Amino acid sequence: MTPKTPQTPQTPQTTTTTPKRTQSDGTPRTGGTATPTTLADLARRATEDRARPAYGHDALITCDRLVRIFSTDGVEVQALQGLDLLVREGELMALVGASGSGKSTLMNILAGLDTPTAGAARVAQYDLLAMTAKDRLRYRREVVGFVWQQTSRNLLPYLTAAQNVALPMQLSGDRGRRGRRAKAERVRELLEMLQVGDCRDRRPHQMSGGQQQRVAIAVALANDPAVLLADEPTGELDSHTGEQIFAAFRTANERLGTTIVIVTHDQTVADEVRRTVAIRDGRTSTEVLRRSEVDAATGDERVVSREYAMLDRAGRLQLPAEYTQALGMRDRVALELEPDHIAVWPDDSERD
Repeated sequence: MTPKTPQTPQTPQTTTTTPKRTQSDGTPRTGGTATPTTLADLARRATEDRARPAYGHDALITCDRLVRIFSTDGVEVQALQGLDLLVREGELMALVGASGSGKSTLMNILAGLDTPTAGAARVAQYDLLAMTAKDRLRYRREVVGFVWQQTSRNLLPYLTAAQNVALPMQLSGDRGRRGRRAKAERVRELLEMLQVGDCRDRRPHQMSGGQQQRVAIAVALANDPAVLLADEPTGELDSHTGEQIFAAFRTANERLGTTIVIVTHDQTVADEVRRTVAIRDGRTSTEVLRRSEVDAATGDERVVSREYAMLDRAGRLQLPAEYTQALGMRDRVALELEPDHIAVWPDDSERD
C-alpha cells in the first residue's frame, strides 16, 4: 500500500477591505489600490534615503525628536515628547502654547540653560547635547541673546543703560575683538537704533518698563548673537508699550539680520510675525504662515494667513481638537490615500 504524501497546509490569504465612502454628491469614493513592494523598490528607497540631505541641514536652529523629562519624587513629567522644529537664518517667528505645553522648556534648552533628555538640538552648528561646560558658557555669551519677561532680570540695577549694554562685551573674553572706542560706538548704535539713546546714563529705576525692555534687547544684541530668544517680553507691559517692544524686535531683525524667536501669549505679537508655531503636549502641533498679497483690482496690500498641521519626523500629526470633537473622532481613525491627499475618516467599524 502506497503511503499518502502529506499535503502542505495552505497559508490563508488575508484580504484587507477598504470601506466604501461616498463623496458629497453621493457617488462612491474609491481608495487607492495597494501595490506589492519588491526588493528592488526597497533598495531604491534606501538609496534615495541615503542621498537625501540630513534633517535641518539648512536651518540655523534644528530640534530633532527632542525629549525632556523631569523627575520629582519618583514621578516623571515629559515636558517635550519628540518635538521637531526648524528655524531658518534671519527668521522672526513666534512660539505660542498653553501653560505647560513645553514652550518655556524649549526656550531654556535653546538658551543653553537646560539640557535635553534625548533627541538632537543644534543652534548655529553648536550641538546642545554634547557641549562642555566651557562651550556652554561661550555659547550663552556669544551665540544667543536672551530677554526675560521680568524687566528686573535683564538689567543690573546699579549700572546705567550704557554700562549694562557694554558688560556682555567685556565678559566675552575676546578682548582683542573690539577696542574701547569700538565698544562705546556699538553701545551708542544699539541704544539709538532701539530709540533709547536718551537713556544711556540712566539706571533702570529711572526708566519706564518699555525703556527697560528696549535696553534689555540692546544688552542681548551686544555681542552680535546669531539668535535672540525672548520669553514673554511684553507680558508685564500695556498693549501700546508692547507694540513698541515688538517694533524694536522687528528693527533688530531687519537691520541686523538677527534670527529672533519669541515665546508669547500676546496674540497681537503672534499675528505680526510671518510664522507662528503652536506647541501642544510637548510637540509642535500647528503652524500659521503669513504672506503679503497685492489686490490686482485695488492695488491694496493685505496679509494672507494659512494654518497648517505639523507633520513630525515620525509621520505623526495633531488634529485640531475642534475638528475631532465635531466628528466624534476618538481612539482610531480610518485613512485613505487619494491621488493628491490623504482622507481621514471617523471609525465606523461599530456600525458595520
